Amino acid sequence: MSGTSRSLSTKGHNPMTEATQAKADGGASGHEGVARGSGVTLWRQIAQRLEEEIHSGVLKPGARLPVEAELSETFGVNRHTLRRALAHLAEQGLIEATAGRGTFVKEPPLRYPIGARTRFSEIVSAGGREPFGRFLGSKVEDACPDVARELAVPEGTPVLRIESIHEADGVPISFGTAWFPHARLRDLDLVYAATGSLTRALATLGIEDYRRRETRITARPANGREIELLSLAPGRAVLVLERLDVEPNGVPLQWGRSSFAADRVQLVFKA
Repeated sequence: MSGTSRSLSTKGHNPMTEATQAKADGGASGHEGVARGSGVTLWRQIAQRLEEEIHSGVLKPGARLPVEAELSETFGVNRHTLRRALAHLAEQGLIEATAGRGTFVKEPPLRYPIGARTRFSEIVSAGGREPFGRFLGSKVEDACPDVARELAVPEGTPVLRIESIHEADGVPISFGTAWFPHARLRDLDLVYAATGSLTRALATLGIEDYRRRETRITARPANGREIELLSLAPGRAVLVLERLDVEPNGVPLQWGRSSFAADRVQLVFKA
């Protein structure tokens, strides 16, 4: 093994020879960065190397790691060994894999103030990240007892249900369902799907302002759908926020329930 350390942020990785490939994980010949026969397992050496680069700032928060094939070649190991190292780093909360995007150095939790004017897009932008609301689907349905109570309408009143995912820099932060009075906001789902912002969609329909009347928070393990949509590892927790927003005159505008990836947000309440 070479006595110098080479950053993974550079692209000048040495190509593997056929002999090195054949000996990956089992041979006596070592690739730069790992030492066979040292008494330390290969996957742990890889994990330690990446952890050092994360803590030193060589791999910065939000940085994308090379793909598995490139990392396997860099360390001269097979993908099984590499994946064990990456799984260990994910368990430590240092990296995070997002479906369709790759594996990234984990960002610090998003500071998420809860107040009278809670706006996801404004909160994410204030944190220096790019917000986006991804429309999943909508349906007009009869208000069930819970929705009718929260929106102050009779049971069976038509309401518009919208499902969406909210992201920061492409990383899913929350998955939620919201209900709106259908008669008041007939085309909200179409406008929201086009704009990716609930605030802009409401403004387009003439609602320039609204405020939070109440927020209720519980915590529980993520269910199967949340694991899939939020790209969570099994066993991870979510914070479930139930919220009621009203118009300036106090008329209920939306009632919703959102599941936040618990380790990606820091809820802040101000006195």
